[in-house]
Amino acid sequence: MKQVILNADDFGLTRGVNEGIIRAHREGILTSATLMANGPAFDDAVERAKANPRLGIGCHLVLSGGMAVAPCEKIPSLAGPNGALPESLAALVVRVTSGSLRTGDIETELRAQIEKIRAAGIEPSHVDTHKHTHTHPRVMGVVARVARACGISRIRNPVEDLRDSWKMTRSDGFGRFLDLAAACAVRSVGFQFRALSRRYGLLSPDHFLGLAATGRLNRIALARLMEAVHEGSTEIMLHPGIWDPELEKVGSRLQHQRQTEMEALLAPEVERVARERGIRLITYRELN
Repeated sequence: MKQVILNADDFGLTRGVNEGIIRAHREGILTSATLMANGPAFDDAVERAKANPRLGIGCHLVLSGGMAVAPCEKIPSLAGPNGALPESLAALVVRVTSGSLRTGDIETELRAQIEKIRAAGIEPSHVDTHKHTHTHPRVMGVVARVARACGISRIRNPVEDLRDSWKMTRSDGFGRFLDLAAACAVRSVGFQFRALSRRYGLLSPDHFLGLAATGRLNRIALARLMEAVHEGSTEIMLHPGIWDPELEKVGSRLQHQRQTEMEALLAPEVERVARERGIRLITYRELN
């Protein structure tokens, strides 16, 4: 049997992103989203999630970009005096790798984010991380431990089959090679991730797609990915949303690409591929 989770990252980033995610769910084939506890549009996302209970909601754990959820005095090595998290992924990696960022501070912040989502009335179906920070060995262990301690038993495994991603997302440009390089780097920690998952009893889909194709999943590319889905369970990561001035102000790398991915999730030909291939669309809650 082929089962696919179509997950939208960055729920809570802006109202336009939230609107695009909900539209892709209500009118298209999106089944799941991961909520940013520190997102500027968090409250709006929670309201929309409650109005659409069939949409699976996970926790998109954030360690770089935006403001911390935990009080800055409790996480001094992670957040600045104003509560800001490291500005970029590169800045975070330098601090984690050098040892200047304490593991305890990471754990405190991750717990605070999960607790904020639960306090808002949302029970997370799974966890993943913004910018895939849980592929760093030091962060990976903390995320696995916190997830299990918080009673969350499902986690994204961002190690993908690069042959499928490369073949199915045919587009040129330097950005494609950067994302492919990132996907290659992630593969290097695959064994460690699987070992930690076994240790903490965490479940992941059998396959993952979307990292090497970030920002390039138009309707043709998404249809090709759906055609390439293997037996078992697969997560396809997407970033749908509406491109508007609010999104431009946030400064996300993905701008008009979000609208392209939303339109792909709404495309009849993509839904037709899923139907003709006998693909069952599920959420993380149905993963077993």
